[in-house]
Amino acid sequence: MDLASLIETLGEQTTVVLSGLLIGTLFGAFAQRSRFCLRSAVVEFWNRQGCAKLAVWLFAFASAVTVTQLAISLGWLDVSQARQLAATGSLSGALIGGLLFGIGMILARGCSSRMLVLAANGNLRALLTGLVFAVAAQASLNGVLSPLRTTITGWWTIAGGAERDLLVSLHMGHLGGLAFGLAWLVAAIYCARRAKISRREAAGGCGVGIMIALAWAVTYQIGSQSFEIIPVQSLSFTGPSADMLMLVLSPPGQPWDFDIGLVPGVVLGSFLAALWGRELKLEGFKDGRSMSRYITGALCMGFGGMLAGGCAVGAGVSGAAIFALTAWLALIGMWLGAGLTDRLVDQTAQQTTPEHAGNAPAVLP
Repeated sequence: MDLASLIETLGEQTTVVLSGLLIGTLFGAFAQRSRFCLRSAVVEFWNRQGCAKLAVWLFAFASAVTVTQLAISLGWLDVSQARQLAATGSLSGALIGGLLFGIGMILARGCSSRMLVLAANGNLRALLTGLVFAVAAQASLNGVLSPLRTTITGWWTIAGGAERDLLVSLHMGHLGGLAFGLAWLVAAIYCARRAKISRREAAGGCGVGIMIALAWAVTYQIGSQSFEIIPVQSLSFTGPSADMLMLVLSPPGQPWDFDIGLVPGVVLGSFLAALWGRELKLEGFKDGRSMSRYITGALCMGFGGMLAGGCAVGAGVSGAAIFALTAWLALIGMWLGAGLTDRLVDQTAQQTTPEHAGNAPAVLP
């Protein structure tokens, strides 16, 4: 059955929700098996502690860029109407939001997508952090933090269209974008060989990136064959987490979309992967101090992610794969914010009080 027949049989809304569920399930499984995590990659990079986690992240990043740009070059995908390119963007929001998100993922010891994956494995720290993250994201979108978000995003805006498209600004074209992705894939292979990571981790990292590209292509294809407006989009966890929160709290009958299928799909995929790998385990906080740290990190990520227009996956990989200027600024901000926070908070604490290292908050795997 082709896509048009599937849409005719199930309807546009059901088809797009199921696509989100399927892609989310595969993403969750790949992320769980590969230990995909931007926070771990950043810590390794800044502290020169090897490149195993960095290699996994690079595989995901390079695969997302390469496959997305290949799909565009072959005419299977058109992202010109994607929110990250077509709508008015905020450079101030991207940079400040990226910095805040980077700070938050160090304090919470994991980004929002990693929290979702770990919560499905029985990690209660990740579950609470994810809930606080969703509340902060919703408060930033339509709640008490919305005026502050609006103010910051208004400081420095950029028009949608060619100005937000780096491939246009740099005169690279999509073949240039494809070459860029392949170059980073070579870098990922180099890091993988140097760190001697397993094939499972490398394949899982590639799987994460391919799911991001697949989401772009599937939503575009559904939208192009649908009578309803189906936005072309990829994976992100800031807006979808807020949407899931409101779906649970609101009366029945709320409209469903790709994001509503995505979040439970990631949970399901991660759970099944952990079950298969015998890695399901209940974990909690050691003390109140560590709990306050995770909550603070979740608040920073929720507000920062909404300010930046996406999380470590939404802006850092999905948006970067289509070369949206604001996404790249957000990604740079995440790397800088995380690196500085790790140096000022975690590394300084380890150097000044090594005898208390055993009392530090437990690190999420």
